Amino acid sequence: MATIVVPKHFSIQEDAETIRKACEGWGTDEKAIIAVLGHRNAVQRKQIRQAYEDLYQEDLIKRLEKELSGDFERAVYRWILDPADRDAVLANVELRKSSDEHPVLVEISCTRSPEELLCIRRAYHARYKRSLEEEVSDKTKGETRQLLVGLVTAFRYDGDEVNTKLAKSEAEELHEAIKDKKFNHEDVIKILTTRSKMQLQATFNCYREAQGSSIAKNLPTDAKEEYVATLRVAIRCLKDSKKYFEKVLRNSLKRLGTDEDAITRVIVTRAEKDLKDIKEVYQKRNSMPLEEAVDNCTSGDYKDMLLSLLGNEL
Repeated sequence: MATIVVPKHFSIQEDAETIRKACEGWGTDEKAIIAVLGHRNAVQRKQIRQAYEDLYQEDLIKRLEKELSGDFERAVYRWILDPADRDAVLANVELRKSSDEHPVLVEISCTRSPEELLCIRRAYHARYKRSLEEEVSDKTKGETRQLLVGLVTAFRYDGDEVNTKLAKSEAEELHEAIKDKKFNHEDVIKILTTRSKMQLQATFNCYREAQGSSIAKNLPTDAKEEYVATLRVAIRCLKDSKKYFEKVLRNSLKRLGTDEDAITRVIVTRAEKDLKDIKEVYQKRNSMPLEEAVDNCTSGDYKDMLLSLLGNEL
């Protein structure tokens, strides 16, 4: 379930005017910007952007980029984008990193619906004039390239039907591949990039029942290969995305070295989807509300924006 609180009555034009007023003069009224954008859904934010451009012949996103800065600017920028365009930007940022591992790309590929992933690929093509799979192919190599290209181009069945017999047989295939350290076996990649999420969850459950431990835990933790690290992230995202996002937040909110980029990404991308469920998993795992952890580890307008998306009332 979503966490953002949207008022029952408001005016798109008044919202655009409020933001314009907040950006005029010597100082920016960040609280006014949060009060509006932090409490509007994707459709409403798009309407506000259009109303702002119609009223002032100016692109609202570019204006906010000039007015805001730091982690707050990044959070507002990513929030105000259309969801598919936002994920396209996140994917591009990830692919420009020098690291051989691309967990954010795996996250996007494995936690979005088939239709959402298709829209992301279209948005990427429109924004960067190249296909996402072309970029992935150019920026990666070997088995990692094969796995990532398969994940970003997947169009999985999105229904609830599960083939129990297939789940058992493919659980055994995965077990044999892990036992023989053939993590890059073509059948492993085929299973993870083509099966529906419900089918994969059934397969992972069969694996646990047969082997007594989860498939992710049976992958070697000391492996330096980026392929195994990529494989682990994919399995965790496909198995239980809420637990995956909770772990990202938990690791990002550690007292020493807060990872603001990861915190922003999870809260911004899940606030209109399942952040309420992720909050419940977080509190159960950490004996602390997510809001309290964010309040302790962030500050200023950035903190206020995150807390707004986490469900702070108007």
